[in-house]
Amino acid sequence: MISESLIKGLIEEHLQGSDRFLVELLIKSGNRILVFIDSDTSVLIEHCVSLSRHIEQQLDRDEEDFELNVSSAGLDQPYRLVRQYVKNIGRDVAVLLADGSKISGKLVAADNEAFEVLEVTKVKKVVTENKHRLAYSEIKETKEIIKF
Repeated sequence: MISESLIKGLIEEHLQGSDRFLVELLIKSGNRILVFIDSDTSVLIEHCVSLSRHIEQQLDRDEEDFELNVSSAGLDQPYRLVRQYVKNIGRDVAVLLADGSKISGKLVAADNEAFEVLEVTKVKKVVTENKHRLAYSEIKETKEIIKF
């Protein structure tokens, strides 16, 4: 089995000096390697191809076969890192708390301990704003609300 530390090292080596970063690395049975990256600006297909080639060049398929998939974290994926929260300040998010309750609103702040969501409700022309400061430990997941 290919080691996670080896792959993580190769990823960090390749991404060093760029605004791209590793979000998640999964190594499944049969050496199926899944790499999800994000960026402070954008992730292009060329970035994924370049990282994939870098990893493949460092591994020997004759020694140990593998399947490699490198992609961006994707809009439908929950935020996993503080850096993703900071990057997405100003966007609308849906938050599922550990207790099962939900909050949706604009992500207005994020730091290493918590993030803030401004929830706006309108009932009979009365607009109410409620700011929630949520510790990362009290949430199950946060996803961007995609609007068309």
